[in-house]
Amino acid sequence: MTSPITQLPVHSDLDLPALFDAQRQAFANNPMPPAAQRRQWLRSLREALLQNQQSLIEAIDRDFDGRSADETLLAELMPSIQGLRHAERHLQRWMKPSRRTVGLAFQPASAQVLYQPLGVVGVIVPWNYPLLLAIGPLTCALAAGNRVMLKLSEASPASGKALKTLLERVFPADLVSVVLGEVEVGQAFARLPFDHLLFTGSTSVGRQVMLAAATNLTPVTLELGGKSPAIVCASVPLETAAERIAFGKGLNAGQTCVAPDYVLVPRERLDAFAEAYQRAMRRLYPRIADNPDYSAIINTRQLQRLERLLTDARDKGARVLDLYADEPRQGRRLPPHVLMAVNDDMQVMQDEIFGPLLPLVPYDNLDQALAYINQRPRPLALYYFGYDRAEQAHVLRNTHSGGVCLNDTLLHVAQDDLPFGGVGPSGMGHYHGHEGFLTFSKAKAVLAKQRLNTARLIYPPYGKALQRLIFKLFIR
Repeated sequence: MTSPITQLPVHSDLDLPALFDAQRQAFANNPMPPAAQRRQWLRSLREALLQNQQSLIEAIDRDFDGRSADETLLAELMPSIQGLRHAERHLQRWMKPSRRTVGLAFQPASAQVLYQPLGVVGVIVPWNYPLLLAIGPLTCALAAGNRVMLKLSEASPASGKALKTLLERVFPADLVSVVLGEVEVGQAFARLPFDHLLFTGSTSVGRQVMLAAATNLTPVTLELGGKSPAIVCASVPLETAAERIAFGKGLNAGQTCVAPDYVLVPRERLDAFAEAYQRAMRRLYPRIADNPDYSAIINTRQLQRLERLLTDARDKGARVLDLYADEPRQGRRLPPHVLMAVNDDMQVMQDEIFGPLLPLVPYDNLDQALAYINQRPRPLALYYFGYDRAEQAHVLRNTHSGGVCLNDTLLHVAQDDLPFGGVGPSGMGHYHGHEGFLTFSKAKAVLAKQRLNTARLIYPPYGKALQRLIFKLFIR
């Protein structure tokens, strides 16, 4: 690949059933691609991303009308490239059949698990990280030997066209294809009889996707987000906790499925934390209006949704602090806000925020904070700030979430050797690294026997002395 993707033609979408059938036929012709072929797929994709990174950055910036180029490098390109390298490096070991033990009663025999590609995988990609959340599942599905169809979000059209053109240049359509289109195209896409379907997005749309997939008994992986809490303990330095939470909330202006959604703070430290958080944000983003490091809200509809959350909270008694009240607004760059005196009647405490608004919730002891979390739907991520190992273990034992960071935010998602996925309302299933390979593979159990068949000892007619001895030996 030598040409930037912006100079390449963008082809129109194919008929969805015809495209699916072409991929299914191609899979039938090559149902178990060898490791060398899969590594070449991954290598070609990695090289294409490296050669076209500037064009991708510019396309994402156009969609957001102001997306930090460094955030795209840090949160999209870097983990995409590293994930591809990780899969290339470990693929041979992942593909190796796993030897298993055969029980004494069934000897002589051997047992193993073979990891076979599922077939044709569908991936529905959201707008907030249009590159990472396409390339991550694509990497896992290709490593597992599958054909892949990607439906990109209608809310990020420039990114969709750029990625479509790039992938069309790298792969034939019967191996990887990109589908563009509005909501009705996405609905038709979800109804295709995929061998597996991965969806990233809101919980409400996730329910619709799961219903559509159920018609074909298509297994699904759902990455849904939710309200990911952060807990600040009674002894952790506030400046440290505030800075790390500010980084997690400020990245992509909070439009991240694992962004800290609200913070539980000891009651006596509440005002001090709010002040430390404002200082931290000001260090990271000295200004908002024309700061290229601070990303805009993706579109007017999402900006208006966030403004309604602020209005609803104010009307219901919240104390809303605009951390940049001294500077004018520009475009769709919504400045960070802190919300205090919040309650469950406020919409901001009911729905995933997905923006730079941070409610603070006071608590009196750690168990009260954990009870607050456990009374609500299980989140995609949980963050705990405190250095006491016993307290850390207590939090891990007594909460459920898709993943956890101790004394940091977001970075667990970037670890290639950790699974990523939700639990309950925040999703189901995992991908990334080895878990992604397993998600898109069929673990086929194989028991092998040769000429000698000792199992004849348990064949009918029953009641023989040797059978009674076998029962006596093995049913105890």
